[in-house]
Amino acid sequence: MNIKLIVEYDGTRYHGWQTQPNTATIQETLEKAISTFLGTPTKVTGSGRTDAGVHALGQVVNFHCEREYTPHRMRRALNALTPEDITIKEVEVVPEEFDARRDGRCRVYEYWILNRPTASPFYLNRALHVHEPLDVAAMQHAIECLVGKHDFSSFRAAGCDALSPVREVYQISLKKRGELWVFRIEATAFLRHMVRNIIGTLLEVGRGARTVENFSRLLVNRDRTQAGPTATPQGLYLVEVRY
Repeated sequence: MNIKLIVEYDGTRYHGWQTQPNTATIQETLEKAISTFLGTPTKVTGSGRTDAGVHALGQVVNFHCEREYTPHRMRRALNALTPEDITIKEVEVVPEEFDARRDGRCRVYEYWILNRPTASPFYLNRALHVHEPLDVAAMQHAIECLVGKHDFSSFRAAGCDALSPVREVYQISLKKRGELWVFRIEATAFLRHMVRNIIGTLLEVGRGARTVENFSRLLVNRDRTQAGPTATPQGLYLVEVRY
């Protein structure tokens, strides 16, 4: 059987998705729970590698097993075997050829910003706190240039192993959600730190340190050194993967 999971997690105490020696990761924790349930060592494939401190509302995982289980039984058992900051939301039997990473057509990320004078204990490690006022209208105008197929070298981290810096952004928005400003981006795939580098640069627009025109020229200049700093990981969420 090929099993697909939709997983939600708080990435605060994990060193990212991918298994690493001598440190806690999401992948390692899931594989330990699944291997315990199945009674055999089992490896999983994730739709993407989230960094340390990054959260997920809809990480997609798949793995193979020989015995048959009902999705309900497997979900209940796995949630009993994982810590409280990792939840298996859905379990589904999928075709044998399904691959969570290779088959994803669109990935959706959000970045949460709490823009008010004081921080909130309720958003600790959940959102980026920005205490000074932001020019949100300018930020909303700036991100319009990102829609479409572009070379995102200016927002690509050093050490990114992607073969091409070209990505296609389908939709992008910055909208109010309760106390938060939520930046949402949908694309085929993402370069390493791409969303966080966009946010770090976009905040410069919001603070008046960078013009909208300068922001838009970054796509043409294709130079990481001309863009802003990398925003912290705590506000970033992998929301959904579409197939």
